Amino acid sequence: MIIVDSALQQRHQEGNPLRVALVGAGYMGRGIALQLISTPGIRLVAISNRTISSAQRAYRDAGVEEITSVESESALEQAIHAGRPAVTGDAMLLARAGGIEAIIEATGEIEFGARVVMEAIGHGKHIILMNSELDAVVGPILKVHADRAGVLYTNSDGDQPGVIMNLVRFVRGIGCRPVLAGNMKGLQDPYRTPETQKGFAEKYHQKPRMVTSFADGSKISMEMAVVANATGFRAGRRGMYGPACRHVSEAAGLFPLEQMLDGGLVDYILGAEPGGGVFVIGYNDNPIQQRYLNYYKMGEGPLYVFYTPYHLCHFEVPGTVARLLLFRDPVAAPLGAPVCDVITAAKRDLKAGETIDAIGGFMTYGVLENAAVSRRDNLLPMSLARDCRLRRDIPKDGIITYQDVELPPGRLCDRLRAEQDERFPVTG
Repeated sequence: MIIVDSALQQRHQEGNPLRVALVGAGYMGRGIALQLISTPGIRLVAISNRTISSAQRAYRDAGVEEITSVESESALEQAIHAGRPAVTGDAMLLARAGGIEAIIEATGEIEFGARVVMEAIGHGKHIILMNSELDAVVGPILKVHADRAGVLYTNSDGDQPGVIMNLVRFVRGIGCRPVLAGNMKGLQDPYRTPETQKGFAEKYHQKPRMVTSFADGSKISMEMAVVANATGFRAGRRGMYGPACRHVSEAAGLFPLEQMLDGGLVDYILGAEPGGGVFVIGYNDNPIQQRYLNYYKMGEGPLYVFYTPYHLCHFEVPGTVARLLLFRDPVAAPLGAPVCDVITAAKRDLKAGETIDAIGGFMTYGVLENAAVSRRDNLLPMSLARDCRLRRDIPKDGIITYQDVELPPGRLCDRLRAEQDERFPVTG
C-alpha cells in the first residue's frame, strides 16, 4: 500500500474517486464491497448479483442505506452521476454503462464470468478478477482481447496468486532469481465432497462446494495455473510435488534443484507453519551477497526461502484497484501463451451418460498439468467440465479427455478456449 495509499488519499481530497463496479455479492463479494466502501479515494458505484437482496446486503453491511435498484443502462448512469449506489440483477448493465472505470468479477463462475468480462472489455472497462477458475482456463486469450481494446486485465491482490506475484517481484527486486513460486496448504484430499465439508462450510458461512474445491486440490491448482501463466514457471510433475514439512523455511531442500533452475516451478507445501501464506524460493550464487544473506538469517544459500505468512483476500482488493487505474500496474496477468492447465480427474468411478457436476462437487477434482501435455493429450480443462455428458466410463482417478465427453452447446467459454488454442499453439 506504500505510494498507493497516498495516491488514493489525494484522489479522495480532490473529490475524484476511482469508480468501480462489482459483479457478485457472495461471501467474497460482500467482503470486497465492505473494504472498497471504507477506502477513501475509491467509490463502489454499483453491485450486480443474481439475487438483488444480496447486493443490497453488501451495501448495508457497510452502513449504506440509500440504495437505488436499476434495470437499464440509463438508470444506472443516472444513479452514478447522482452519486447514488446502485444494485441490479443484470451484470451486463455494469459492463456497458458509462461512469465505471473497472469491473471486479467475483462470482467464481466460468461461463457467466466469461460473458461479463468480454462485454466489459468490449465497452472499454478494465478487468479485475477474483475468479481464478476463469483466469486459469482462458486468461491468456482474455488478456489478448483486453490488449486489443486498450484496457488492463489482472488477477487481484489478497488472493494467493496476487500475493505470490507480489513476493516474486520483491525477490527479484533484491537481486535474487525466483526459481519456485509456492502456496501453503493445510489439507489436500481429492476425494472430499460437499457432504464431507458441510460442517466446515457452515462454521465459516461459506458454500460447501466452494470449501470442497479448497480441500480437494482444485482451487490450488487453479491458483497455481494463474501464477504459472504470469511467471512462465512450470509444474515439476502432474499435480505438483506438494511435500509436507514442519516450517516453510525448510522448503528450499524439498524440490528438484535442476527443475527449479531450468525455468522455475510452481508448487505447494503441506502442513507447514506459519500456516495459510505463500512463499518464493530465490536463488543467489554471488558469494559476497551470500555472506550478507547469511548474516541476515536467511541461511547459507544459494537457495533462500521468502514467505508471506498470510493472504487477506478482500482486504487487499483496493490496492489492486489503485495499482491498475492509477499506475497501470497489473498484479498478475498472463505473459502470453498458457504455461499450465488444470485438467479433470474422477473422484469416483464415473459412468457413461452421467453429467459432470460443478467444481468442488461429488464427481471430479482438478489437477495441475503443463499446458503442452494437456494440449498434446487433448485433456479436458476442469473449468470446462461442468455439464459435460460422459461418453464412456471413467475409473476413479482417471483423467478425462475431450473425446470422453459431449460439450454443452453454445458456451462462450468453449469458444474462447478454442480461440486460445489456435492463438497459442503449444509445443514442447
